[in-house]
Amino acid sequence: MSGIFLFAASFFASAVEGVEAVTIVLAAGITRGWKSALAGTAAALFILAIVTAILGPALTVIPIDALRLIVGFLLLVFGLQWLRKAILRASGYKALHDEAEIYERSIASASSQQDERRLGLDWYAFTLSFKGVLLEGLEVVFIVITFGATAHQVGLAALGAALAVGLVVLAAILIHRPLTRVPENTLKFGVGLMLTSFGIFWATEGAGVSWPGSDAAILGILGVLTLTSFGYVALLRRHRESTALRRVA
Repeated sequence: MSGIFLFAASFFASAVEGVEAVTIVLAAGITRGWKSALAGTAAALFILAIVTAILGPALTVIPIDALRLIVGFLLLVFGLQWLRKAILRASGYKALHDEAEIYERSIASASSQQDERRLGLDWYAFTLSFKGVLLEGLEVVFIVITFGATAHQVGLAALGAALAVGLVVLAAILIHRPLTRVPENTLKFGVGLMLTSFGIFWATEGAGVSWPGSDAAILGILGVLTLTSFGYVALLRRHRESTALRRVA
């Protein structure tokens, strides 16, 4: 059971980060030149490969209970951040994440920069692509390695991430535009719920708590978190509407 959720969490989290990274690279490539944008992307992927090669084996020497406690806590930090933003967006207190708007802002910013060339590359396009891919990629690497190492299924987590990134890149190549139709806010809500569920499950297991039903308990945690989150969304929407009515009155 946990294998299915492990794959799904890795897939959807990587898809979200992939969409954001591809949007940045597209803006840099179309505006400033593909050679520099792809060079920045390649440099970021090289750094990510080194981080993966170092971090992966390092986690294997940590006792499993300590690893689950540490990873569970970190997943809670990541998951609750994603969940908090998703709840605020769903309730109207925070603007929805708009890839088209981000793309247009990136295009405008890239177009306004002066042409500075280093080593035969447009430096702005290189650094923009490098930073975008590196920052989004680090989250993917963290999720894949920590999920895989803690559940002893690194291959499954990596497969989910690779498939997601591959599909995002393929779609971007075919469409040659930002993937605005991807329900990114919904995906972030789901990923936030999954990361938080795994975080609670592994942190408590690492602390010595045995869950009834073993891995199946993740379903129960996910269900409680989902109901609680939608409850918060409903309460916040009602509060926002009542506040708006009072202002009008």
